[in-house]
Amino acid sequence: MKHLPKHLRPRWRYLAVRLDAWPDADFDRRDFQRSVWFAAQNLVGDAASADADLKVLRFDFADGTGEAIVRARRGHSEPARAVLACIDGVNGDPVGVRVVGISGTVRACEEKYLRRDGQFRDERKVVFEDARRSAVVRGDRLDVRTDGAFAGATELDFE
Repeated sequence: MKHLPKHLRPRWRYLAVRLDAWPDADFDRRDFQRSVWFAAQNLVGDAASADADLKVLRFDFADGTGEAIVRARRGHSEPARAVLACIDGVNGDPVGVRVVGISGTVRACEEKYLRRDGQFRDERKVVFEDARRSAVVRGDRLDVRTDGAFAGATELDFE
């Protein structure tokens, strides 16, 4: 079987996505892909979601933060952004999804938008709600472990 000529091949756009969740969130690429498909079907319908053909190509998630590259057909990048904005949870874990950029190639998407920002995970003890608790530090954010859950805070909350 011969390949299609270049002018007949589908053209793609690649969306760079940042993911933020609580440090104990546990999901993988398959769970995120399922959430993208469900959000697309709910927002734009079956036919339009099939036209957009959203697919998670790269996925990296650990300790509550992550990155992904989502592929969409050219001309469907704005509905794809809207679909990703509708995702509020993956596999039962609340998650924030933010599109940081759109590119025409995977390589350009990685180089321009998904550079590591040097955030490291650190854990320390803080006083929160008049009790000594452990907190996960990520940049200028602190996720304080309360009774079976997390509460988001910043350095200003502890001064």
